[in-house]
Amino acid sequence: MKIDILTLFPDMFKGPFSESIVKRAQKKDVVEIKIHNLRDWAKDKHKSVDDKPYGGGAGMVLRVDVVDDALQDLKKKNSKIILLSPQGQKFTQSKAKELLKLDHLILIAGHYEGFDERIRENLIDEEISIGNYVLTGGELPAMVVVDSIVRLLPGVLGDKESLVDETHSKPGQKKHPVYTRPENFKGWKVPDTLLSGNHKEIEKWRKEKAKKAA
Repeated sequence: MKIDILTLFPDMFKGPFSESIVKRAQKKDVVEIKIHNLRDWAKDKHKSVDDKPYGGGAGMVLRVDVVDDALQDLKKKNSKIILLSPQGQKFTQSKAKELLKLDHLILIAGHYEGFDERIRENLIDEEISIGNYVLTGGELPAMVVVDSIVRLLPGVLGDKESLVDETHSKPGQKKHPVYTRPENFKGWKVPDTLLSGNHKEIEKWRKEKAKKAA
């Protein structure tokens, strides 16, 4: 899978994508992630990518011509282009599984006051939001989307069972409580069922606890 990300702040991605599971997935060549500075497609020597909104108003608006040029260079026949924005469809685990099937994903991380509406109308396939709140830009949502997809790619996580049982792996599913050593800490004890060695009872206990958490 290949993921291209268009952003005004490429350095924001260096830390998150150079650690843990995402780093391991890239080393295994399971996924190729490339971060592109939108200013590389600017039209002037000042590398301007935005302008004042027609009709007046606060803030600056990202230009349609700059974004279009970037997409023309990056997209292929099988590309899916997603804009990260507060107006988008709420991102879910089922959406992550849907995007997992793609060969090429392009994410556009917005900033400033917003995008020229013609970007929404003509250049993208869909919009995604990670929640009903406002962030300074689309960089963090892009990281969330990438992380949730990459960890599902075959060969990234060694334990397949962990993907089956984890929170949101099925609609409405929550994960059961988990414990480890010490068995008794400050009088806080591990439930007797988990220490019993009775796998049937343990599975029953886990299902009941997961159901209560849902």
